[in-house]
Amino acid sequence: MGRKVTVATCALNQWALDFEGNLHRILKSIEIAKQKGARYRLGPELEICGYGCWDHYYESDTLLHSLQVLAALLEAPVTQDIICDVGMPVMHRNVRYNCRVIFLNRRILLIRPKMALANEGNYRELRWFAPWSRSRQMEDYFLPRMLQEVTKQETVPFGDAVLATRDTCIGSEICEELWTPQSPHIAMGLDGVEIFTNASGSHHVLRKAHARVDLVTMATAKNGGIYLLANQKGCDGDRLYYDGCAMIAMNGAVFAQGAQFSLEDVEVLTATLDLEDVRSYRAEVSSRNLAASRASPYPRVKVDFALSCHEDLLQPLSEPVEWKYHSVGEEISLGPACWLWDFLRRSQQAGFFLPLSGGLDSAATACLVHSMCHQVCEAVRSGNPEVLADVRALVGEAGYAPQDARELCGRLLTTCYMASENSSRETRDRAQELAQQIGSHHIGLSIAPAVTAVLGIFSLVTGRRPLFAVHGGSSKENLALQNVQARLRMVVAYLFAQLSLWARGAPGGLLVLGSANVDESLLGYLTKYDCSSADINPIGGVSKTDLRAFVQFYAERCQLPALRRILAAPATAELEPLADGQVSQTDEEDMGMTYAELSVYGRLRKIAKAGPFSMFCKLLHLWKDVCTPRQVADKVRRFFSKYAVNRHKMTTLTPAYHAESYSPDDNRFDLRPFLYHVGWPWQFRCIENQVLQLERRERQELDGVD
Repeated sequence: MGRKVTVATCALNQWALDFEGNLHRILKSIEIAKQKGARYRLGPELEICGYGCWDHYYESDTLLHSLQVLAALLEAPVTQDIICDVGMPVMHRNVRYNCRVIFLNRRILLIRPKMALANEGNYRELRWFAPWSRSRQMEDYFLPRMLQEVTKQETVPFGDAVLATRDTCIGSEICEELWTPQSPHIAMGLDGVEIFTNASGSHHVLRKAHARVDLVTMATAKNGGIYLLANQKGCDGDRLYYDGCAMIAMNGAVFAQGAQFSLEDVEVLTATLDLEDVRSYRAEVSSRNLAASRASPYPRVKVDFALSCHEDLLQPLSEPVEWKYHSVGEEISLGPACWLWDFLRRSQQAGFFLPLSGGLDSAATACLVHSMCHQVCEAVRSGNPEVLADVRALVGEAGYAPQDARELCGRLLTTCYMASENSSRETRDRAQELAQQIGSHHIGLSIAPAVTAVLGIFSLVTGRRPLFAVHGGSSKENLALQNVQARLRMVVAYLFAQLSLWARGAPGGLLVLGSANVDESLLGYLTKYDCSSADINPIGGVSKTDLRAFVQFYAERCQLPALRRILAAPATAELEPLADGQVSQTDEEDMGMTYAELSVYGRLRKIAKAGPFSMFCKLLHLWKDVCTPRQVADKVRRFFSKYAVNRHKMTTLTPAYHAESYSPDDNRFDLRPFLYHVGWPWQFRCIENQVLQLERRERQELDGVD
């Protein structure tokens, strides 16, 4: 009969510029796809070079090595008798394009350039690529000699076209094109394309998975058709974690769901679907058929190949599945943990060093390392040879097999409580208790001698000794004394990260983990070059509110009683003297605002694009039941004043896992000045005028009542 097709899509843990490893993973995915009976294999966006090459796209080496990998793929026996769809940069007439290269049996069928480039948030594709702007047009691409020798072709089609096989029609769209108001799949579907493919380089953001799933299912619900989505997964060299979620959908239903978070470097999904189901679905939608009868045709590249077999009557079909979503707590426990694993194994360090304060943020970071260890143990138990080889290389034992997360945590995580004269017994005990429960190698030490020594140098040179405010010192002295403690902790952390394994007779060094959350970074509630300065920060893109939800989730999931004590304790930096042995300083009192308020400010500033006046106007309505206009104005002015004073700290922010859409990361995501007029005179005057008008109106209304 020849109407059932088996198609494959995949999620690959590619690494920027790792051409050797990327080629190996692509070949493995094609091999698995063929073993599962697929005759079409789709891979992620720019999979040959890795999506996150950034300014390396400017280099001719990146183009050259991508062509070399393509030649190797064309020549590989495993790529025979299956249509392979791979992603790579291509230079055409001296213009660089982000392309899909589709080939079959050593011949390139079509090079399809991306038409809508992602250029917001973390994406800068227009910096390196040009969009193909000629809709439904194609032209000749002259192959480099190294490819001509393999394919025996001089030119191949390049442009916006579709593939016409013996039994169906296939059209490509690339990542961002699915998210645009006029996605190519709409016009392609009206022109008879039955299978849509989307190669993505889409990164994780908390609560984002449903948006991707909704777009794919709606695309096929309105227009009918089969939709394949491939995505990169893992950390390919920077702050982003690409979260898989490969899928296959048809007529509005999902038939295959890939993992959002996993340690598998290669994941291949297949589905066997009936093309007649697409045709009958479309046949009864008259409005679609009327639009299709007027559709402009796409150029068709004829392919003498069929995705179906002649005798497929008894071939079983795939069944629809219900998409399973993670809770926010699960997302945080899995995403940053997978990112940490990629960072650790690819940096070839021996583990992590974490300053553990006994507070929520550093406890959450410790739990993420524990979660990473749990996922490693699960992967080893399920027979993943790559993970086992990586963990053996990390611990330096050829025959090692991890027993459980706690045992592995003892090998890979060193925690350290760095007490000062202002530290309480409660935080020390909480840190020690958590370390014991997760199994980390724990160190307790005092930085008081170092603080005394540094202040002694200052006093020796100046003849003056600064005092805390509670002892009669000024606010300047008080802040400086806090910062000395915080910065010395950073110095001690790096010393122990470099030499603690050496002192224990073990090889290697440790990556230092930071644990400043996204809200503290936004406000600048951290000391520049303190323990927030680290190699990487797995929670730097997570809000305090979400961190609390994660820690509550993890306390129940792993039965860690220490976390309940940490959750119940007030957040404090413990940098000022204790009052009768008790904490006298809390974070929210220091900041002059709550963490919940900070999250609101952050979302309005970044997501709603609100400056001081717009934020005031929005909060007037949002907080009308709890604040007067004057109180709202005071809160907005306090936030923007502190934000402006501390924005310079974002330039030195530790690279952090990107999880939140209001991240203040200065590197690429949140591009703003770091020298502000901190008084915001014009903006604050606009707010004040508005407050005065509202107060005047309120008095007039009260006078009218009297």
